[in-house]
Amino acid sequence: MPQFWIFGYGSLMWRPGFDFIRSEPALVRGYHRRLCVYSFVHRGTPARPGLVLGLDRGGSCHGMGFEIAQGRWEETIAYLRAREQVTSVYLERRKSMLLVESGATVEAVTYVADRKHQQYAGALADGALLDHVVNGHGTSGRCIDYVMNTVGHLRDMKIHDPTLERLARQLDYHAASKRS
Repeated sequence: MPQFWIFGYGSLMWRPGFDFIRSEPALVRGYHRRLCVYSFVHRGTPARPGLVLGLDRGGSCHGMGFEIAQGRWEETIAYLRAREQVTSVYLERRKSMLLVESGATVEAVTYVADRKHQQYAGALADGALLDHVVNGHGTSGRCIDYVMNTVGHLRDMKIHDPTLERLARQLDYHAASKRS
Protein backbone atom coordinates (compact mmCIF):
# COMPACT_ATOMS: atom_id res chain seq x y z
CA MET A 1 0.00 0.00 0.00
CA PRO A 2 1.52 3.37 -0.99
CA GLN A 3 2.31 5.97 1.62
CA PHE A 4 1.33 9.63 1.25
CA TRP A 5 3.50 12.24 2.96
CA ILE A 6 3.63 16.03 3.21
CA PHE A 7 6.78 17.97 4.22
CA GLY A 8 6.18 21.14 6.24
CA TYR A 9 8.93 23.65 6.98
CA GLY A 10 7.01 26.80 8.01
CA SER A 11 3.46 27.30 9.23
CA LEU A 12 2.52 23.78 8.11
CA MET A 13 4.65 22.54 11.04
CA TRP A 14 2.56 24.35 13.66
CA ARG A 15 -0.76 24.75 11.81
CA PRO A 16 -1.08 21.97 9.25
CA GLY A 17 -4.85 22.36 8.82
CA PHE A 18 -5.35 18.78 7.60
CA ASP A 19 -5.81 15.38 9.22
CA PHE A 20 -2.82 13.08 9.36
CA ILE A 21 -2.04 9.60 10.62
CA ARG A 22 1.26 10.55 12.22
CA SER A 23 3.96 13.18 12.13
CA GLU A 24 7.71 12.89 12.50
CA PRO A 25 10.65 15.28 12.34
CA ALA A 26 12.02 15.13 8.80
CA LEU A 27 14.87 16.33 6.61
CA VAL A 28 14.83 17.32 2.94
CA ARG A 29 18.18 17.79 1.18
CA GLY A 30 18.90 20.18 -1.67
CA TYR A 31 16.76 23.01 -0.27
CA HIS A 32 16.84 25.29 2.75
CA ARG A 33 14.22 27.32 4.62
CA ARG A 34 14.32 31.05 3.77
CA LEU A 35 12.07 34.07 4.10
CA CYS A 36 12.21 34.52 0.34
CA VAL A 37 8.59 34.96 -0.73
CA TYR A 38 6.78 38.30 -0.70
CA SER A 39 3.33 37.68 0.76
CA PHE A 40 0.58 39.55 -1.07
CA VAL A 41 -2.31 37.72 0.64
CA HIS A 42 -1.72 35.79 3.89
CA ARG A 43 0.85 38.05 5.60
CA GLY A 44 0.86 41.20 3.48
CA THR A 45 -0.62 42.97 0.49
CA PRO A 46 0.77 43.94 -2.92
CA ALA A 47 1.16 47.52 -1.62
CA ARG A 48 2.83 46.40 1.60
CA PRO A 49 4.13 42.84 1.19
CA GLY A 50 5.05 40.74 4.15
CA LEU A 51 7.42 37.80 3.90
CA VAL A 52 6.80 34.09 4.20
CA LEU A 53 9.04 31.09 4.06
CA GLY A 54 9.89 29.13 0.98
CA LEU A 55 12.17 26.24 0.26
CA ASP A 56 15.04 27.72 -1.74
CA ARG A 57 17.81 25.89 -3.56
CA GLY A 58 20.84 24.57 -1.70
CA GLY A 59 21.58 23.05 1.67
CA SER A 60 19.05 21.07 3.65
CA CYS A 61 15.96 21.74 5.70
CA HIS A 62 14.69 20.18 8.91
CA GLY A 63 10.92 20.27 9.27
CA MET A 64 8.01 17.95 9.88
CA GLY A 65 6.71 15.05 7.83
CA PHE A 66 3.00 14.23 7.94
CA GLU A 67 1.63 10.87 6.80
CA ILE A 68 -1.80 11.17 5.21
CA ALA A 69 -4.35 8.36 5.06
CA GLN A 70 -4.77 7.10 1.50
CA GLY A 71 -8.48 7.93 1.52
CA ARG A 72 -7.74 11.55 2.52
CA TRP A 73 -4.98 12.24 -0.02
CA GLU A 74 -7.09 14.06 -2.63
CA GLU A 75 -8.82 16.32 -0.11
CA THR A 76 -5.48 17.08 1.58
CA ILE A 77 -3.80 18.04 -1.69
CA ALA A 78 -6.82 20.16 -2.65
CA TYR A 79 -6.60 21.95 0.73
CA LEU A 80 -2.85 22.53 0.37
CA ARG A 81 -3.20 23.85 -3.18
CA ALA A 82 -5.89 26.29 -2.04
CA ARG A 83 -3.69 27.42 0.87
CA GLU A 84 -0.22 27.43 -0.71
CA GLN A 85 -1.01 28.27 -4.32
CA VAL A 86 -3.15 31.40 -3.89
CA THR A 87 -0.77 33.36 -6.15
CA SER A 88 1.14 30.39 -7.63
CA VAL A 89 4.43 31.48 -6.03
CA TYR A 90 5.25 27.90 -5.02
CA LEU A 91 6.01 24.90 -7.16
CA GLU A 92 4.46 21.68 -5.88
CA ARG A 93 7.20 19.05 -5.88
CA ARG A 94 7.79 15.49 -4.72
CA LYS A 95 11.05 15.17 -2.83
CA SER A 96 12.83 12.45 -0.92
CA MET A 97 12.41 13.05 2.79
CA LEU A 98 14.33 11.39 5.61
CA LEU A 99 12.18 10.62 8.64
CA VAL A 100 14.60 11.48 11.43
CA GLU A 101 13.32 9.17 14.17
CA SER A 102 12.60 6.04 12.14
CA GLY A 103 15.44 6.51 9.63
CA ALA A 104 13.11 5.72 6.72
CA THR A 105 13.25 7.64 3.46
CA VAL A 106 9.89 8.41 1.86
CA GLU A 107 8.63 10.58 -0.96
CA ALA A 108 6.76 13.71 0.15
CA VAL A 109 4.91 16.56 -1.45
CA THR A 110 6.30 19.97 -0.55
CA TYR A 111 6.19 23.51 -1.85
CA VAL A 112 9.34 25.09 -3.31
CA ALA A 113 9.74 28.81 -4.00
CA ASP A 114 9.44 29.62 -7.71
CA ARG A 115 12.49 31.78 -8.43
CA LYS A 116 10.87 33.09 -11.62
CA HIS A 117 7.73 34.38 -9.87
CA GLN A 118 7.33 38.12 -9.20
CA GLN A 119 6.90 37.38 -5.49
CA TYR A 120 10.27 35.65 -5.17
CA ALA A 121 12.33 37.94 -2.93
CA GLY A 122 15.58 35.97 -2.85
CA ALA A 123 18.11 36.63 -0.10
CA LEU A 124 17.23 39.95 1.52
CA ALA A 125 19.46 41.97 3.84
CA ASP A 126 18.53 42.00 7.54
CA GLY A 127 17.04 45.51 7.35
CA ALA A 128 14.75 44.58 4.48
CA LEU A 129 13.67 41.39 6.26
CA LEU A 130 12.83 43.37 9.39
CA ASP A 131 10.92 46.04 7.46
CA HIS A 132 8.73 43.55 5.59
CA VAL A 133 8.04 41.47 8.68
CA VAL A 134 7.20 44.45 10.90
CA ASN A 135 4.92 46.05 8.31
CA GLY A 136 3.33 42.94 6.79
CA HIS A 137 -0.29 42.15 7.60
CA GLY A 138 -2.66 40.06 5.48
CA THR A 139 -5.72 37.85 5.60
CA SER A 140 -4.01 35.37 7.96
CA GLY A 141 -2.71 38.05 10.31
CA ARG A 142 0.52 39.85 11.10
CA CYS A 143 3.77 38.74 9.57
CA ILE A 144 5.46 39.17 12.97
CA ASP A 145 3.18 36.49 14.42
CA TYR A 146 3.97 34.12 11.55
CA VAL A 147 7.72 34.53 12.06
CA MET A 148 7.63 34.28 15.85
CA ASN A 149 5.31 31.22 15.79
CA THR A 150 7.67 29.53 13.34
CA VAL A 151 10.75 30.39 15.43
CA GLY A 152 9.04 29.11 18.58
CA HIS A 153 8.12 25.86 16.90
CA LEU A 154 11.64 25.42 15.52
CA ARG A 155 13.03 25.97 19.01
CA ASP A 156 10.62 23.37 20.42
CA MET A 157 11.92 20.94 17.78
CA LYS A 158 15.54 21.84 18.66
CA ILE A 159 16.09 23.21 15.14
CA HIS A 160 18.39 26.25 15.04
CA ASP A 161 17.84 28.59 12.11
CA PRO A 162 20.43 31.39 12.47
CA THR A 163 18.66 33.86 10.16
CA LEU A 164 15.27 33.43 11.83
CA GLU A 165 16.85 33.58 15.29
CA ARG A 166 18.61 36.85 14.41
CA LEU A 167 15.37 38.24 13.03
CA ALA A 168 13.49 37.18 16.18
CA ARG A 169 16.02 39.09 18.33
CA GLN A 170 15.55 42.15 16.10
CA LEU A 171 11.77 41.84 16.40
CA ASP A 172 12.02 41.58 20.19
CA TYR A 173 14.25 44.69 20.25
CA HIS A 174 11.87 46.54 17.91
CA ALA A 175 8.87 45.69 20.11
CA ALA A 176 10.73 46.73 23.28
CA SER A 177 11.80 50.06 21.75
CA LYS A 178 8.17 50.81 20.77
CA ARG A 179 7.07 50.26 24.39
CA SER A 180 9.73 52.63 25.75
